[in-house]
Amino acid sequence: MAHGTSVVVETCLPDLPVRRGKVRDVYDLGRELLLVSTDRISAFDWVLPSGIPDKGCVLTQISAFWFGLLGEPNHLLTTDVERMGLPPGIDLAPLRGRTTLVRKTEVVPIECVVRGYLAGSGWKEYRQSGMVCGVRLPAGLRESDRLPEPIFTPATKEESGHDVNISFEEMRARVGRELAEELRRRSLEVYRRGAERARDRGILIADTKFEWGQVDGEILLIDEVLTPDSSRFWPAADYGPGRAQASYDKQFVRDWLERSGWDKNSPPPELPADVVAATRAKYVEAYELLTGQPFACG
Repeated sequence: MAHGTSVVVETCLPDLPVRRGKVRDVYDLGRELLLVSTDRISAFDWVLPSGIPDKGCVLTQISAFWFGLLGEPNHLLTTDVERMGLPPGIDLAPLRGRTTLVRKTEVVPIECVVRGYLAGSGWKEYRQSGMVCGVRLPAGLRESDRLPEPIFTPATKEESGHDVNISFEEMRARVGRELAEELRRRSLEVYRRGAERARDRGILIADTKFEWGQVDGEILLIDEVLTPDSSRFWPAADYGPGRAQASYDKQFVRDWLERSGWDKNSPPPELPADVVAATRAKYVEAYELLTGQPFACG
């Protein structure tokens, strides 16, 4: 594999209850959760048979970086596997660099999406109605234009398939006015601070989604934060509105799958080595640009 790294597509910690998402293996430790970011990669709602070496480490370490930098109350306890109190006999090697011990929270069942630029489903909706999730925008905007102000566009969390965009009024009806307004305020604020830092480092964060949880009456930022998987990262040097932008995420993977002849209904094909290597390089580049640190997994 690239750079002599191995791929971790699944972890197995005996006797611990586990729930497997598209990317993460989530182990329930009672009052805490163990989040292990694997190297699985998904596209078009399928988990692909090929992993991307080190991808899980990049996601874990970018989130840890932001949790530390933003100073927002959050669920992170430690990323040091030696301090997680795991049962003796568990092989810690595959967990290093990609595992987070967090407080268990009652998750707010809303994806808190913030958009700073007009892209993706937002651009599609704007062309049809001049609005994005019930938010009216100025006329005449182009694809990838920076919005006058970042906008908050919540979505439902769906078990399978795509999340569904909803209006802020709908969010308020689901979770209550006070919580909805607090999450909107904090999501916009975290996005502003993160986008400013990223812009200084040569990355535009076009949009992102945050998740929040509650524990003992406190609202905590949870899950992953401002990563290439939860956000659209664009290289600032290549930015130009009026077209789609180059991206720091799964672009190589999606492009190759589109060209491959795969029908998106049957199990997806293995990725070629050059697509895997190019995708890994993009994730690592995003980490190094944002943090200013050389990347190392573990």
